[in-house]
Amino acid sequence: MGSLLKTLYTASQSVFTLREIALLGEEKNLAALRSRVFYWVKSEKLIRLRRGIFAKSDQYDRNELATRLYTPAYVSFETILAREGVIFQFYDSIFVASYMSRETVIGGQKFICRKMKDTVLSSKEGLIDKGTYFEASRERAFLDLLYFFKDAQFDNLRSIDWVQCQKLASIYQNKRLEKAVSIYQKEYAQQK
Repeated sequence: MGSLLKTLYTASQSVFTLREIALLGEEKNLAALRSRVFYWVKSEKLIRLRRGIFAKSDQYDRNELATRLYTPAYVSFETILAREGVIFQFYDSIFVASYMSRETVIGGQKFICRKMKDTVLSSKEGLIDKGTYFEASRERAFLDLLYFFKDAQFDNLRSIDWVQCQKLASIYQNKRLEKAVSIYQKEYAQQK
């Protein structure tokens, strides 16, 4: 096995873009790299998930793939809120904040990218580094969903840190969102 392929197999990430493979191998000749990667795919040493995106095996991390589709990106919205128990609906799609809106299906998994404005997308506040990708904290996912859907419905707001929400709301530079956070916070306080 070549040293670059060995580097890929020992890396912590399970999904790679062609650009990431070039950086890992310090490869300057992209045509030669493409040929080598194509050979690895043909000989089943790598899996081609989509043009320019590859995995070490079919056991790749779906969240990692979601953030590689249209970078920069991070996992957010219903994916995080359902996992954290803020909404009770089940979603089999993975929702991602990105620089463009798109829906894509790869390997039977649906990925929904929602376009986030650059100032929000580039802010690391409220994001959790998972090592090979970023995902929103519960508060950032709550704000992301409110930013897109002013009438969003939530089932359980007990776990929301309202101080953190108020702090994070400023990165959106959106008065409607800040007002909505205050309303949700007051409604939650009355329910206690």
